[in-house]
Amino acid sequence: MKIAILSDIHGNLTALNSVMDDIQKNKCDKTFFLGDYVLAGPEPAATIDYCMHISSYDNTEMIQGNTDKMIAEYSDEIFNSLQENGAPIMANALKDDVSILNDTQKEFLKNLPAQKEIEIEGVKLLLVHGSPRRNNEDILPDTPPKEVEEMVENTDANIILCGHTHIPCGFQTLSKKTVINVGSVGRPFTEQPKSCYLILDINDGKFTIEHKFVRYDNKKSAEVLAKRNFEGADKLAQVLINPTERHM
Repeated sequence: MKIAILSDIHGNLTALNSVMDDIQKNKCDKTFFLGDYVLAGPEPAATIDYCMHISSYDNTEMIQGNTDKMIAEYSDEIFNSLQENGAPIMANALKDDVSILNDTQKEFLKNLPAQKEIEIEGVKLLLVHGSPRRNNEDILPDTPPKEVEEMVENTDANIILCGHTHIPCGFQTLSKKTVINVGSVGRPFTEQPKSCYLILDINDGKFTIEHKFVRYDNKKSAEVLAKRNFEGADKLAQVLINPTERHM
């Protein structure tokens, strides 16, 4: 069985459409989404509508990301915390997304599970956004293996699938667990700013993994984002062309 795993779309519907086309070409049987559907992207409302539509498919699983939770539970305290912690543009983007999304869209984000356990052909999968411990914990290529081991020690899953950092990577722990960061669809932080997702192929209890990199019209997405009505939208747009840092 071939499974496509996506994360961190961030309102980039153009990127998502390109990835979904690639998933279809690769004849994947299931599609799993690891959260962060909007925030700081070109088309938040249209992206949520698309995700809400496909969430009803039998072959689709979705969980909640940390920014989805922030939108669903938005308050002045969350806005001020982002500003005080050096992310004023993200605070502005969050406030604007909250003003754009309707109650049904926010309720969709609110009701998504934080994690999900799934077993396929005897292989136990755990879907998380950041780590099994926290939805905003980083698993990066340079994270010490000992720290990764500690993050996953309380799960019996064979494969832990995560996103959040927008940088694809993978680890094999001493406890024989495979930990994979699937990268980002909508705000990739790789040297070449292509969308990234993962194909997990499970066959008779064994599995292979492959990170897939997909070109999309990032200039078009950047143009749409730059026109959004919050301070700093133009700077976030440039990140789609030339990735710099995750938070601004």
